[in-house]
Amino acid sequence: MKIVLTTLNSKYIHTSLSIRYLKAFVEDIIDVELKEYTINQDINYIASQLYKTNADLIGFSVYIWNLTETLRICEILKKVKPEIKILLGGPEVSFDSKEILETYPFIDYIIYGEGEESFKEFLSLFLKGSDDYKSIKGLAYRSGNKVIMNPPRPLIKDLNIIPSPYKNIGDEFNNKIVYFESSRGCPFSCKFCLSSTIKGVRYFNIDRVKEELDNLIKAKVKQVKFVDRTFNANKKYAMEIMDFIIERDPEDINFHFEVTAHLLDDEMLDYLSKVKEGLFQFEIGVQSTNLKTIEAIGRTTDFPKLKGVTKRIKTFKNIHQHLDLIAGLPYEDYESFKKSFNDVYDIRPEKIQLGFLKLLKGSSLRMDEEKYGFKYLDIPPYEVLENHYIKYGELIKLKAIEDLVEKYYNEGYFENSLEYIVTNFYKSPFDFYEDLSLYWEENNYYEVSISRTRLYEILVDFYKRKGFKYLDIFKELIKYDFLKNNKNARLPKEVHNTKNILSQGDIHTILKDGRVLENYLIQYKDLPTKKIIQHTKIQNFRYDILKFIQNGYDLKNKPDKIKEENIFILFVYQDGVINRCRTYDITNIIKELS
Repeated sequence: MKIVLTTLNSKYIHTSLSIRYLKAFVEDIIDVELKEYTINQDINYIASQLYKTNADLIGFSVYIWNLTETLRICEILKKVKPEIKILLGGPEVSFDSKEILETYPFIDYIIYGEGEESFKEFLSLFLKGSDDYKSIKGLAYRSGNKVIMNPPRPLIKDLNIIPSPYKNIGDEFNNKIVYFESSRGCPFSCKFCLSSTIKGVRYFNIDRVKEELDNLIKAKVKQVKFVDRTFNANKKYAMEIMDFIIERDPEDINFHFEVTAHLLDDEMLDYLSKVKEGLFQFEIGVQSTNLKTIEAIGRTTDFPKLKGVTKRIKTFKNIHQHLDLIAGLPYEDYESFKKSFNDVYDIRPEKIQLGFLKLLKGSSLRMDEEKYGFKYLDIPPYEVLENHYIKYGELIKLKAIEDLVEKYYNEGYFENSLEYIVTNFYKSPFDFYEDLSLYWEENNYYEVSISRTRLYEILVDFYKRKGFKYLDIFKELIKYDFLKNNKNARLPKEVHNTKNILSQGDIHTILKDGRVLENYLIQYKDLPTKKIIQHTKIQNFRYDILKFIQNGYDLKNKPDKIKEENIFILFVYQDGVINRCRTYDITNIIKELS
């Protein structure tokens, strides 16, 4: 018999952990074939490729992002090959397995809950041609015209009985994101999350974890994304994993962890301050800073401590921090969400993820939908449309703001320009993004694709339309942001300045100067000048932009002190994840050389 396990990932760069666990768990009885696709591929193409495998049984790993596409593929396969058996598993089919089997006659079996042991027991009988599945816990199936739901299966006590899915790795993960578990479960009980339905945390053996990570490092994966719900729940265990990664000192690879910030103590923070830039990335769930909301969703957090911890990590300039907010939670109206947004924005993390509440099957909040007046469509992604506290029109506004936060804030390409506008012309960051979103709607920018260079031009036009003072200063500041974050691109037309441009000969002379080489280009000083030019840029400015930034962008009562002068800044580009470019005022050196 031939068994195929498959799934539709959200992106090509992603890889599936679940089907690899299942393959490894049954490798002693059969060699299962794996097939991975994405939700962006044509449904008929995927069905045709699975049909060509000539499999007797195809198992699909089903999630919120791929349920609709998976069901269509299953229906196609069953129509053209009625004898094929189709098995579903995963979180999206684990809480209404009976209803799914009753609704979709082309599905034969569903494994619900933790699937490894159930899959192996099922497969052992299936390979023998038996259909007596009543003893298999965690299985739903058809028996004649009836749908049978067997009792649930207890969780695996010792995770180490699951063989590693990351042995004998070839090049299948090269430059891809690999999902990784060092533990299962979560110590917290957030009501919007499915992890709250499973009590306790179970850990894999630390030596196994190290061996798997070593294999992935050798395989040159792009990112190892830990799916542990709270990676630092066990401080000693987490630090041993991080120690191992640091000792291996891998190149061009990033490790992503979901951490709880208020659990990071001084010892761990001191430890993290010495980590190589870009090696670690933290995702930190804030969700809301409204205390009544936090209590309603069962969240365990200490925002003042979280804020202090994340601000301290920010000063390290070595760890990318990704902070999450969720709109649509109980008791969080538009004004309350505005405050939550401003509270998080004040931390200035590298990324703010503005998400929208999804009432996942099996979650506690879904069970309380009447209590909070949740309105949503009972199809993936089950996103809340409105509730007692926030209306549909207000969530639409937040969607528009979320898009602009993604475009302008989250990549860091407009850091100083945004700070300048918010500091001088708005009461809060939220007020700025709200105002900018209205401007975007008026100009229909949401309806078209916008290049990065065009984003700079649009921001300048927005500034002019608002009639904000000191446009020349803003143009110089946005020019600085553009040059710092766009290595070889042409300056946008709105900020282009041809005055006092240096000749190529002037640039060669400057880059050969010993003071420049020793003080600013030490890592490039042994390169020929024509190579150094590829990593640098020298640009003149009408104002002392670096001093202006250092002084906090404040124009209040100071415009007369910002004098127009000819300043030259050296941009030194590097491959840092956070520190992409270093800048230096070399005006005095250039004046001496002229």
